[in-house]
Amino acid sequence: MSDIHVDAARAILVHDGHEIPCLLGRSGTITAAAKREGDGATPLGRWPLRTVLLRPDRVSLTPALPWRFLRPDDGWSDDPADPAYNRPVRHPHRFSAERLWRDDHAYDAIIVLAHNDTPPVPGAGSAIFLHCIGTAPHTEGCIAIPRDAMLGLLSKLRPGDGLVID
Repeated sequence: MSDIHVDAARAILVHDGHEIPCLLGRSGTITAAAKREGDGATPLGRWPLRTVLLRPDRVSLTPALPWRFLRPDDGWSDDPADPAYNRPVRHPHRFSAERLWRDDHAYDAIIVLAHNDTPPVPGAGSAIFLHCIGTAPHTEGCIAIPRDAMLGLLSKLRPGDGLVID
């Protein structure tokens, strides 16, 4: 096992001795117990790496982690009233759900983190990912790194690895 470490105070992701600048939530970090939907904060803690989602028209690699290709209608429920809250969904979806097929390259490669997923608690935060940096100067609660760094990292990660944010 080889955890990824995020030093939130320095906005640096560290893996295997390499330091990579990263973006965090617009509201900084927050304890996992205090995390709420829409607060813009990145939750502190250790989050197992669940799965990888890849844009097939932009990324061609096969990670060792469980993975699948994104589809243009993929989404992620962020509505606490949705029975599928903090789960993947397909658009159109009758509840609020983030679109994962984006133009800004932020979601060319996504690692889904095990935040609030066993089982999801409505309102305790959804769609906490490690993803590529897009055009925004921050995330809505995720961790983002440069695309090239993300693709390099994906080739090194294995089942059982996690991401530690402190």
